[in-house]
Amino acid sequence: QVQLVESGGGLVQAGGSLKLSCAASGTIFSINVMGWYRQAPGKQRELVAVITSGGRIVYADSVKGRFTISRDNAKNTVYLQMNTLKPEDTAVYYCNANYSLWGQGTLVTVSR
Repeated sequence: QVQLVESGGGLVQAGGSLKLSCAASGTIFSINVMGWYRQAPGKQRELVAVITSGGRIVYADSVKGRFTISRDNAKNTVYLQMNTLKPEDTAVYYCNANYSLWGQGTLVTVSR
């Protein structure tokens, strides 16, 4: 069974940076798409960024130019570098694999 374990969340001031990591472990046959989603209080979960095993990337408009997604296929790990953070980026960030498997989530709080 595949598990996704996230790390790197925390509290940061507006304008600061954080880097999230998500490692997939277990019996892994093929993970094509890995990505990050987020859910703010009272809002629906939304896509932040996804990356395929071939390196194709899609970002949400709200994070373009500020966030960078990357992955290490050999380690089945995906990263999210978040720069110039804003209070509206505050949310629980979830790792996702192949649009079906979810991590437990990591809280990112951006203070004013």
